[in-house]
Amino acid sequence: MKRVSCATYEGIEAKVVHVESTLTKGLPSFSVVGMASASINEAKERVKSALLSNEFSFPPKRITINLAPSDVKKEGSQFDLSIALLIALDYIQDDLSEWFVFGELGLDGAVKENIQLYPLLLSLANQKIIKKTVVPYESLEKLSNISNIEFYGVKTLNEAIELLKNSADAMPNVTNKKIEYPTYDIAGEEYYFDDKYIEDFLDVKGQEVAKRAALISAAGFHNILLEGSPGCGKSMIAQRLRYILPPLSSDEILEIAKLDALEAIEPEFKPLRSYRAPHHSSTTASVFGGGSHKAKIGEVGLAHRGILFFDELPHFSKTILEALREPLQDNKIRISRVNAKVEYPSDFLFVGAMNPCPCGNLLNAQKECRLSLPTNNAIFQ
Repeated sequence: MKRVSCATYEGIEAKVVHVESTLTKGLPSFSVVGMASASINEAKERVKSALLSNEFSFPPKRITINLAPSDVKKEGSQFDLSIALLIALDYIQDDLSEWFVFGELGLDGAVKENIQLYPLLLSLANQKIIKKTVVPYESLEKLSNISNIEFYGVKTLNEAIELLKNSADAMPNVTNKKIEYPTYDIAGEEYYFDDKYIEDFLDVKGQEVAKRAALISAAGFHNILLEGSPGCGKSMIAQRLRYILPPLSSDEILEIAKLDALEAIEPEFKPLRSYRAPHHSSTTASVFGGGSHKAKIGEVGLAHRGILFFDELPHFSKTILEALREPLQDNKIRISRVNAKVEYPSDFLFVGAMNPCPCGNLLNAQKECRLSLPTNNAIFQ
């Protein structure tokens, strides 16, 4: 039996999966066991085509691929290369169990990039359970931001086979890349900031009290509620607040990039904190995360290390406003479902904005409020 390692998601963290193979005598068959998803079962055809396209004869044996542990659901195309290598290298006697192998296979044997590789590998690195790994060559530039891992990039299945056949002499492709942004040295540690301000407080005319309050909020990471008439600059100030928040450490930059990758956004590795502004009509599941079969991360989790902005705060449902207590108090959110129980970090700066009354004219010097003050109070309570 041969074995290499791969990984799948358990919430937003990576769970190590050992990919094992046996080729035994019997009627030719190819099966994958261990709670594999449809994307992994479809890998059988990609693996067959990739091996046959590269002058490998598919073994006329009973092939069984086991994904352990068997009680964890696995999904993703990153298992393709692991499965193909185990079949192609069945005759190799070397122990391959220390190798992590990631990559999607094309029908011609090309090893393709998967956007989910970055958060998987970053999670494994944070858990300190990975040392060297085979990855698609085109992913090396992005993955080199993760420290303490030896990356071996391959373009084709043949390159991966040759690499593991001569694993004792293999050399990693890249060294860790330095983040190229201005820094502050605080207590011996470097903190990065971006000096390009796409949205600047110079655009906000007047509102000196509100800008002073935003500065205090940013300096101490204090939550803030902005109240004023429509058009007075509440949203402008909230959007610019991220540019004056404290600088980021390298670990925080990687953590934000991981959340971008989970949202299917190409990570930029910029020292700019995230900014999430869900609409007041958003569902509870979209704000806090959830799902019937798989607990996915929501806006609260994606705002980790950044800003969560609720415009028109009173229009959000009572359920959402009451559910904010847990992430604001504990800096984490727990999602419990029948099929999964997941905990996400949610250390964010909360910014709320609201009109002083339903019509918005209560504090306006030029317009008269169309509702009486008791009615305003009743609606906003």
